[in-house]
Amino acid sequence: MQSPLDWNDLRLVLAIAREASLSGAARRLGVTHSTVFRRLGAIEKAIGTRLFERYRDGYAPTPAGESAAASAARLEDEVLALERKLAGQDLKPSGTVRITTTDTLGAVLMRHLPALRAAHPDIHPEIVISNAMANLTRREAEIAIRPTPSPSELLVGRRVADITHAVYGSRTYLARHDDKDFSAHDWIGLDDALAGTVIAGWMRENLRNVRVTCRVDALPALRDAAAAGLGLALLPCYVGDLAPGLRRVTPRALAEPRSALWLLTHDDLKRTARIRATLDFLARALASERALFEGRRVVQR
Repeated sequence: MQSPLDWNDLRLVLAIAREASLSGAARRLGVTHSTVFRRLGAIEKAIGTRLFERYRDGYAPTPAGESAAASAARLEDEVLALERKLAGQDLKPSGTVRITTTDTLGAVLMRHLPALRAAHPDIHPEIVISNAMANLTRREAEIAIRPTPSPSELLVGRRVADITHAVYGSRTYLARHDDKDFSAHDWIGLDDALAGTVIAGWMRENLRNVRVTCRVDALPALRDAAAAGLGLALLPCYVGDLAPGLRRVTPRALAEPRSALWLLTHDDLKRTARIRATLDFLARALASERALFEGRRVVQR
């Protein structure tokens, strides 16, 4: 008589299928490589079917493995949906709230966390700094603070402010090149990791044949490269205006590119007391920084 697969078995099969390796599945599940190896062998022995072909560069599902992984993914979606619905039924604003944001917005968020803790001492924020959009449907985070022209239709949220941009350069660089046209300047470019950003789109549209002195894969590095005098950089005003070594080349924020600051969560979580309380607080806190995000704040140095 065959032993039935339980949810933990299906989770393991799904993890191997998604990661295409035992080590990747082990990291995803928080267990050791040997545990995954042993459990996969036990599962295949119990059902009498090979679920994965073993290759030198990884694991590939057999037809039976594909079927098991697809069933596991559907079951995972149902379990996660149930978790979100149950989480939405709590009444007291207490517990952990997982918030994800970008490397540049993280500094803005941190300024307001002491006030959040003072207002809601039973809420314990966990901050995830990542420029990749966390999957709120899969509970990788519960609240996302993101700069984007248009968020996913699967999420609900609030548009807190516009995000405007300007061109910046260091004082030493501009002292040597302040009479040049944009196209004659040295520029700091972006690599493929930021190819989909509004900054990359503006540069492709407006700076087709300029000299690029270096390329970076993160906005803090773009800011720091400009401050070091490597050339001009297009930056969000909330990043460039606060950098002590930079000044704007354009007197006002550019009309384009324009993005927006969004505060997002999943529809099933928005009525959860701790999520609602955190969203309300963050909406007020981030709105208080609207002048900075929109390039209208005068920074005294």
